[in-house]
Amino acid sequence: MSAAPVRVEYLYELWDANWDDGPLGNYQILRHEITKKTPKRIYFVRNGHPGFVDRQRVEADGEIRHGYTRRLLHLAPPKIPGQPKPPSLLELKAAMAATHPDRGGTDAEFIAARTRYEHARAKEAAA
Repeated sequence: MSAAPVRVEYLYELWDANWDDGPLGNYQILRHEITKKTPKRIYFVRNGHPGFVDRQRVEADGEIRHGYTRRLLHLAPPKIPGQPKPPSLLELKAAMAATHPDRGGTDAEFIAARTRYEHARAKEAAA
């Protein structure tokens, strides 16, 4: 009998790798593992150093500033600036219908559109 996998939670930080060298825009999302949650605080590890944030504030706002550098930490992965918004399921379904061979599309176009739709639907169901 196998044990259930342990769910690991993170605080996320949007980091620009070129912040000191320029030009800006080389964004990465850093994950900081949450090690403990109490009613008042969320404890985490950032680059091997422990830290904590106010749990009520971060859960109410979804983000919080931390430390003397005022890094912005998020409960969910932040959106990368300039990155296009992923299409909705409705848009993907319409694209799939438009590429159907009965409507003038090719088999390859329809298969690719259906794969994108099914992948997005599975991803949404898992969330």
